[in-house]
Amino acid sequence: MNRGIIHTIVGCLGIVFFGLIPKEAMAQELAYNGDPDISLRRAMALASDGRRDQARDTLNTILNQYPNYTDVKSLIAKTYSWDGDYEEARKHFNRITSKERQNKEVWVAAIRNEIYALNRNTAIGLANKALLYLPEDKEIDSLRTRIMDAWDEPSTSSDAVAIGEEEGKKFTNSVTVFSSADIFDVVFDPMYYSGLELQFGTAYGKIIPRINYSNRFKIDGIQYELDLYPQFSKSVYAYLNYGYSDSEIYPEHRVGGDVYVNLPKGIEASLGARFLSFSDSDVSIFTGSAGFYKGNYYFSLRPYITPRKNSTMGISGVLTARKYLKDANNYIGMTAGMGFMPEFRQFLANTTLVAETMLFVESQQLMAEYQFSFGSNPSLYRAHLGLTRQEFVFAAGNYFWAISAGLRYQVRF
Repeated sequence: MNRGIIHTIVGCLGIVFFGLIPKEAMAQELAYNGDPDISLRRAMALASDGRRDQARDTLNTILNQYPNYTDVKSLIAKTYSWDGDYEEARKHFNRITSKERQNKEVWVAAIRNEIYALNRNTAIGLANKALLYLPEDKEIDSLRTRIMDAWDEPSTSSDAVAIGEEEGKKFTNSVTVFSSADIFDVVFDPMYYSGLELQFGTAYGKIIPRINYSNRFKIDGIQYELDLYPQFSKSVYAYLNYGYSDSEIYPEHRVGGDVYVNLPKGIEASLGARFLSFSDSDVSIFTGSAGFYKGNYYFSLRPYITPRKNSTMGISGVLTARKYLKDANNYIGMTAGMGFMPEFRQFLANTTLVAETMLFVESQQLMAEYQFSFGSNPSLYRAHLGLTRQEFVFAAGNYFWAISAGLRYQVRF
């Protein structure tokens, strides 16, 4: 018989044979033959890199062969929580805790899922239930205490990452020192900035007095500022700012404010304005923001609109992205901006200090920041590194580059 015909027949038989086998059975046979621990670590890497769907595919493949692998089931639940699908995460966590009553890690993750979803009643209920099976567990008890402490406080979207910090310890006051420098590729000498900030927590919101010092163009200057964060309700609060300086390298008066509203599904919005008063002119700036919390991530967009007499208005904006790590105080972030920000640093045009003109030059900024802590130490550390490309005020169409770097140290008590 012709070999070609034989091959054709064998091929057809193979298609028919395999077509008769249920697809599910084939999947179970062919799905997984590797090391489940290695595959779990690979899935963790995928999930942390934001590729949640691929991570879940890998995890479900492992479960086909190892249906009782709790760490795999727990990671699936966590990926849904990180994606903001709290209801689906809740289903997966419930399946685990209904069978494995002593698994502390799963209980903690399930409680945090309800915190992210802003379901405080459910979070408290889960914490109480977990303590029935793990009555001596300090972490769960601390987490429960932290939720209870926040019970009567105004609720914000950031509760999703704030509760549970430092094993339930709550710091309302702090002292902060900070310092940074800008280095330019042409024309300008390095510019230096530093300051001291106090923070006081009250029943009505935070109060933050601050002293800023700068050395620019070989001129020393000091600015005094006060920030207030009054809380009006569980979902509405405000930011108010006033600054004063008699130095020529700062505005004489700086006034600002925003009203924030926390909306469902981790959304936060605000509207506000800034007013800068210089010795020979004033500048008004209108702003707002839209923020979004999704699992351990936060994204925010803030535009600035500056009207200008007899000319087009100045428009600039900042996009911020953060990934929270072990709690709300530990994160990595990136900030990208276009146009000059109203919290600007003045430059020279010939021999004259430039004020509002700086709000209309072309500029792009990119900054990375990292805030971290060590264990239960109440101190926080923040480092930032940024790059700016900006148009010369006195030479339109020509640009200079600046590198910014700084450190911030905060002690909480």
